[in-house]
Parts: sequence; structure tokens; C-alpha cells
Amino acid sequence: MLTSLSRLALITALCFSTRSIAQEPVTISSQLEQQVIEWRRDLHQHPELSNREFRTSKVISEHLKSLGLDVQTGIAHTGVVGVLKGGQPGPIVALRADMDALPVVEQTDVPFKSTAISEYRGKEVGVMHACGHDLHMAMLMGAAQKLSSMKDEIQGTVVFIFQPAEEGAPKGEEGGAELMLKEGLFDTNRPEAVFGIHVGSALPVGHVAYREGPLMASSDRFEITVKGQQTHGSRPWGGVDPIVTAGQIIGNTQTIVSRRVDITKAPAVVSFGIVEGGVRNNIIPDEVYLEGTIRNFDMDNRAQIFEDLKSTAQMTAQASGAQAHVHIDEGYPVTINNPELTRKMIPTVERVAGKEKVHISPLITGAEDFSYYALEVPGLFVFLGVTPEGENPATAPSNHSPLFFADESALKVGTEIYVNWALDYANL
Repeated sequence: MLTSLSRLALITALCFSTRSIAQEPVTISSQLEQQVIEWRRDLHQHPELSNREFRTSKVISEHLKSLGLDVQTGIAHTGVVGVLKGGQPGPIVALRADMDALPVVEQTDVPFKSTAISEYRGKEVGVMHACGHDLHMAMLMGAAQKLSSMKDEIQGTVVFIFQPAEEGAPKGEEGGAELMLKEGLFDTNRPEAVFGIHVGSALPVGHVAYREGPLMASSDRFEITVKGQQTHGSRPWGGVDPIVTAGQIIGNTQTIVSRRVDITKAPAVVSFGIVEGGVRNNIIPDEVYLEGTIRNFDMDNRAQIFEDLKSTAQMTAQASGAQAHVHIDEGYPVTINNPELTRKMIPTVERVAGKEKVHISPLITGAEDFSYYALEVPGLFVFLGVTPEGENPATAPSNHSPLFFADESALKVGTEIYVNWALDYANL
């Protein structure tokens, strides 16, 4: 026979376990919203470059510790992970925000404008949160505070991931999501699902865009060194012309996407951005250097493009009596939203933002290292608009611009999306 206390515990557990994702979303107070804005402004005014987020890491870790979370610092150099164990049994979910800023001199006139200076590639540069990572961190800090206040109601565990170096680690260093995973991020608290938000100027403030399946492209850099034999321009037969050969390689590699890749699966792009060779009009040089980018939305196609690029360059060079040395620097994989997770959790986003403000995104040829998490476990990544009402998102300064501006009313929406994802997932 149940005692009165055990009956109360059972009733309480049943009440907590029957939270429906159809009910009204959990919101944050105006006081917490203002605190999120203040965090954002502080982080914006003190930006730090990839793998150098020392002050940022300290601000975040101190906040998470003040909430009573189990906090790990120093992962992937400056990453911070906070773990909140709920009062009810349930799944582990992860929420992620990125921390690093960009080598950009800010040109906005906000009172919390960044005047930070740092070093990038051996040069002194201005530093700015021109991609909105300051908003991401502030929203997740707010979500951690709200969820901590609801600890007894939470089913399962929430892992807060504050990740450095999303914009890419400095040359010669590892970093970002890939290094966090390599250093055991998911070993102790492996989530069933991981969620992320990225603010963007392409949407009005408070609007959200998502896409089921591939959302953002893989991004890979390639280098091709074409080696010929130097000769006088008046006697091309006296050597091997790497310039002509490089031109043939550029032309032939365009058939990789147009003739060899199954583009009914997903689009792809192979683009050259650098062509360097020669010092004088009448000297055919020894070599030409080519560099470019590969963007693609299918991991199998990606592997095929790598192989075809190498073979096309090498065989084209061989046919001309030259040599082609190809190096592919693999960047971020395709960012893929798990279809089942997306279908189940987008209703949460619609309840928070308003169904009329949630849209399907086109494929985006930019890249994101959230992709590494989403290859490990089911992931959902969405875009949150920050362009003020009345301003045209199509002409607003884009992410990475020195004029990038974010309407801070988006912070409340993003914070509440994080909170409700964590609460609703357990009731799928």
C-alpha cells in the first residue's frame, strides 16, 4: 500500500511526465530578457578570435557555476560545457552556441561597439562579433538560467555546449566542434539529440528558417600546383607550359559537377579563386598555383568530387607533359538536419516564434561546424532573423559585415526556443 508521501511522489512524477508539446511554451521574464541583452552587449564589446576566447570562457563558466551546474572548462582550448541533471528521469539533450569573433573592424554606431585589437595571421586586426556569436552565447546563458530554475521539472539531462573556433582554428592548430568531440565531449554525456541556432540578417527579426535534411554545404579548400618547365615565351616548344596546362585543368574540372556528379541528389560547386604564375610577359614559368573551394550537399558526392578533382588535374597535366600535385584540405562536412527530429521539434519552434514566422530555408552554400555534432547524433539547426522590422533583409548588412546589426528583441525568441527544445524533447 502506498504511503501518502509515495502517492504524492507518484502523482508529481506523472504530472511532470505528461507535459505536452501542444501546450503553451515556457517563456522567460522581462528581467531575464534584460539580463540576456546585457550579456550580449558585454560579449559584443569584448570579442575574441578563435581559440583565444579566454575572457569569454571565464564569463560563461562563472555564470554556469553560479547556477550549480557541473562545469567543464578547457575542452578544445577554451570551450565550456555545463551539465544540468533534471529532477526526473529522461534523455540527454545538448544545446550548442559558438563563441569566437572575426578579424573585422566594427563600423556600427552602437554604444557597445567593439574597439578590440588582436593578432591574426601575423597582423594587427580589429575584432568584432560580426557573425552573431555573441547573441548565441547570451541566449544559451539565458536558457541555462531558466532551465536551472526549473530543475525539478526537467526530465533527463541538458548539456550546454559553448564551443570555440567555429570560424576556423588558426593555421597549425586544431579547434572547434571536431576537437571538442575528439577530446571526449560526447563520451560521458552522449546526447540523444543536439540543437543549435544561428542568427542571420536574411530574415526579419523573430522569424525562423529551417530545412529538413541537408541545410548547409560542406566546405573544402583545394590547392593544385602545376609543374612544367621554364622556357622563353618565343620558344614554347623548348619547355612545358604550366599556364596553358592550368587553363586546361580549370576547364576540365568544370565537367566534374556538370557531367559526373549526380546532381539530382544534391547540387555542388567547384570554384577557382586563385591563379598565380609567372613574373614577366615573355617568360613561360616553371609552375602555376591554383586554389579554390568545393561546396556540396551530399557526403557521397563529396568523396566522388575529391577523387575526380585529383584524377582530372593529374591526367590533364600528364597529357601536356606537366605534373599536377593536388592537396585537398577537408573543411566542414554537410550540415544535415535529422528528418525525424526536425519533423517532431519544429512544432516547438512554431509555438515559440509563431507559426506564421517559421519558414523553410533554401539550401545554403555557407558551412557550419555544427555539422560534426549532427553526424554523431541526430541534430537540428535553425536560423533566427535579426534584421529590424521595416528594414529589407535582402539589403541589410550580412553576417561577417563590419556593419552587421542585430535587433536584440530576437534574443528572447532564441532563448525560449532553446528552453522549450530541452523541455519538449522528452515528450516526443
